[in-house]
Amino acid sequence: MLARLIEPRRSRPASRQHFSNRDLVHLIYPVVIEQFLALLVGMIDTMMISNAGESAVSGVALTNQLANVFILVFTSLAAGGAVIASQYVGHGDREKGVTASCQLLRIAGFVSLGISLVLFGLCTPVFDLLFGQVTPEVRSAGTRYLRIIICSFPFLALYNACTALYRSMSHTREVMYTSIIMNVLNVIGNAIGIFVLHAGVEGVAYSTLIARAVACLIMLFGIRNKSLTLHIDRGVLHPVPDMRRRILRIAIPNALEHGLFHVAKVALSSLVALFGTIQIAANGVAQSFWSMSFLFNNAMAPVFITVVGWYVGAGDLEGADYSMRKLLRITLLGSILWNVVFLALMPLILGLYVLTPVTHALVVRLCLIHNMADGILCPVSYSFADGLKAAGDVKFNLYAGIFSTVVCRVILAWLLGLQLGLGVTGVAIAMVLDWAIKASLTLARYRSRKWTQFHVLE
Repeated sequence: MLARLIEPRRSRPASRQHFSNRDLVHLIYPVVIEQFLALLVGMIDTMMISNAGESAVSGVALTNQLANVFILVFTSLAAGGAVIASQYVGHGDREKGVTASCQLLRIAGFVSLGISLVLFGLCTPVFDLLFGQVTPEVRSAGTRYLRIIICSFPFLALYNACTALYRSMSHTREVMYTSIIMNVLNVIGNAIGIFVLHAGVEGVAYSTLIARAVACLIMLFGIRNKSLTLHIDRGVLHPVPDMRRRILRIAIPNALEHGLFHVAKVALSSLVALFGTIQIAANGVAQSFWSMSFLFNNAMAPVFITVVGWYVGAGDLEGADYSMRKLLRITLLGSILWNVVFLALMPLILGLYVLTPVTHALVVRLCLIHNMADGILCPVSYSFADGLKAAGDVKFNLYAGIFSTVVCRVILAWLLGLQLGLGVTGVAIAMVLDWAIKASLTLARYRSRKWTQFHVLE
C-alpha cells in the first residue's frame, strides 16, 4: 500500500503549481533548521544537567514528560488555528484570516494562563501522584524544575500561535531567525546556570523561561505588521464566537489527540519509574536522542498543514492529493537519511554525556530500536496524518491515536516491560508497534477518500 502511495504520478496539472519545488525548499529548510536548533538545545540541556548527577537527569526527564503534555496542547491549539488560517489564505479571504489570527492568540493566551495557574498550585501533588516511587533526590530535582518551567507556558503558547500564523503564510524564515535567538539565549543561560552559578536544574529552567519570553515578545511584535496577510489588531481583545468555534472544532480534537498521547507517555514514565534510577536515566537520555531523530517528521508536519490547507481552502482537492503524496516522498527520504546519519554520529554525541557504562549501553540499545523504525513508520503515522488534519479530518486522527497509543502502546509496554521483564527495552518496542498500527490506520483512511468530504470554512 505504501509503495503505491509514494509512487510519483506522471502528470501534474497546472492547478497544482502554486507550490513549486523551489517554493517547497524555501518553506521546508527554515523549519528543519528551527526544529534542529530546538532539539539540539534539548540535548544540550540533558548533557549539562548530567554534570549535576543522574538524579538531576532523572528528575528533569520525568518532569519534561509531564510538561510536554501541556506544551503539546498549546502546540495543537496553534496547529488547529493554522489549519483555519491556511485555508483562508488559499481561499483569498484576508479579512476572515485576520479575525482567525486574533482569535487564535486570544485562545492561546487564556488557555495557557489558566493551565499555568492551576498547575503551579498543584505542582508537588501532581508530581507525587505520577512519580511517587522515585527517590527523594529525583523528586526534589523534578519539582524544582517543574515550578519554573510552568511560568514559561503562556510565553510558549503565544509564541507557538504566532509561528503557526507565519508558517500559514509560508513565512518560515522569520520563525527560524527567532528560533535561533531563543536557542542561543537558552544555551548561554544553561552554561551560566550550570557552570558559573552552579544552580543545577534551576539554572537550566530559568534560562528556558527567559529565552521563551524573549522569543514570544519578538513574534508578537512582528505579527502586528498590518502588511502581512495574517496579522493581529485590536480584534484580539474582543471575542468572536463563530470564529472561535471554528478554530476549536479543529484545535480541540488535535489537542486531545496530542494531550492523550503525552498522558500515555506520562503513564509510561510512571512505569519506567519502577525500573530504578539507571533505567530512568537511560530512558531520559534516550528521549533526547529520540526527539532529535524525529526532527524531519516534526519539521514536515507544519509544511503538510500549510500546503494541503492552502489547496483545500482554494477548493483544489486534486492539488491537495498530489501535494500529500509528494510531501510524503520528501518526508520518507529525509527521515531515512537523517536517521542513518544520526545513528552514525550517536557514539560521538553520547560520549559527551557523563553516564555509567551500564546506562551508556542501555541508551545505545534504546536508540537502535527507535531509529531503525522511525525513518519508515513515523512519516506516515505523524507527518502524513497532519495532511488529513489540514483537510479538516481531525476526529479520525483523535480516534486512531487513542487506539494505537493510549490503548495499544500502554498495554504492550505493561506486558513487555513489566510482565516479561524487558524494562525500558520493552517500552521502546511497544512504541514502535504503536507507530505501525497508526501508520496502517492512516493509510487506510487516506485511501478511503473520506478526508476530502470535510468543510472547515463557512
